[in-house]
Amino acid sequence: MEIERINEDTVKFFLSYIDIEERGFSREEVWNNREKSEELFWNMMDEINEEDEFTVEGPLWIQVHAKNEGIEVTVTRAMPGDGQLGDSPFDDDDPRRMLQQPNIESYHDLENMITEGLEASAEWVENTFSFPDFEDVIRTSSRMHGYEAQTSLYSYENKFYLHVVYDEDLMDNHDKTNMFSVLSEFGHPSKKTIHLLKEYGNLIFEKDVFTQIEKYF
Repeated sequence: MEIERINEDTVKFFLSYIDIEERGFSREEVWNNREKSEELFWNMMDEINEEDEFTVEGPLWIQVHAKNEGIEVTVTRAMPGDGQLGDSPFDDDDPRRMLQQPNIESYHDLENMITEGLEASAEWVENTFSFPDFEDVIRTSSRMHGYEAQTSLYSYENKFYLHVVYDEDLMDNHDKTNMFSVLSEFGHPSKKTIHLLKEYGNLIFEKDVFTQIEKYF
């Protein structure tokens, strides 16, 4: 894998199909399995963070160029230092369509993953937080009043995971930033997807996590 640090908030990497296979994925999985595509992406971000100290914090703008030899991905933090959601840094005619297809076959499912799945991250509609101890979740609940978001709580691999879906009608980016900051004091932003938690985790609260915690604890 080739990594190029563009600036403080942007990194680019190229992943050949040989690199993909060495990491336990097949080309078909990357193009046709959305969850596998996301898993590969977050694995790459972990590697990049170890090599180049590029920490993922908050939403991202992601641009993917699919090539005959592999894929080239440019990742930009959507929230710079001022804490405000920035415009797309890409110059495509449609900046939300973040896939350029090669002339070899149609990668329809990958396109859907990029334009629907990772675009949602750029719009910042959800987050997942991990907590090492349930007491940390309890401590957080008293500070969650006034935030309009759907919440669910799971246990998985000896940790607790809170999934948050922000109410787009009632919360602006300032509200989301505040909620994100409070949750980050007690928990840690996690790359675990809600799909993984639903399939492999144990459901504790399906909704209204903090209301139920204050009720029972």
